[in-house]
Amino acid sequence: MTEFINEDFNGVWFRNVYFEGAHFRGAYLVNADIDGVIDGLRINGVEVAPLVEAELNRRYPERVKMSPTDAAGFREAYAILERLWAETVEKARKLPPELLHERVDGEWSFIETLRHLVFATDSWVLRAVLGQPAPWSPLGLPHDEMPAEMTAVVPWDRAARPSLDEIVAVRRERADVVRKLLEDFDLEGSTVPVEAPGYPPTASYPVRRCVGAIITEEWEHRLFAERDLDALTGR
Repeated sequence: MTEFINEDFNGVWFRNVYFEGAHFRGAYLVNADIDGVIDGLRINGVEVAPLVEAELNRRYPERVKMSPTDAAGFREAYAILERLWAETVEKARKLPPELLHERVDGEWSFIETLRHLVFATDSWVLRAVLGQPAPWSPLGLPHDEMPAEMTAVVPWDRAARPSLDEIVAVRRERADVVRKLLEDFDLEGSTVPVEAPGYPPTASYPVRRCVGAIITEEWEHRLFAERDLDALTGR
């Protein structure tokens, strides 16, 4: 067990860290900003997650639609996401193109965010659900934590700088595939393992999990993108 005692963490940044089972005693958490999966967190004896969930649902009424339970719900959720992303892209078009490649506080740029969503759809829909062994667009951007052994087969060009129109065109193609899948798919079924190296690893996955991953990725990354577009616009 690692212990930090009488340490000064003022101004520190943590990225992609895990605090499962962590304990804070005598902590001064003032003007802190935490973003991530929160479950079972208690602050001064109060479980925080239900309060956070209720507030997020109040701020974003359509958020409750992002946990669908049936095929119709998945179709509705994806339609909502397409509409919201169209609005976000129009907001991005009002900025100078070079700002769409700029990172805010070290997070992905707007273009990088769209590139990652292409990668997510390629991985969880085209590969995992539809069984394509190597469907990844060269413009896709994997998550930084993707195992190194997968980079030999998965395109990972961090330096690529496609224009907004270029990456939106790829996104549109992927959306057509997802929409067609959602018209008729077995929500309760499982995928057939793809016997080829890549991401996700060769395995059978519940279809619900694969499509649900896309819903979650699209929702969360749009919120990040909106936050950073506001920061760029505020300049």
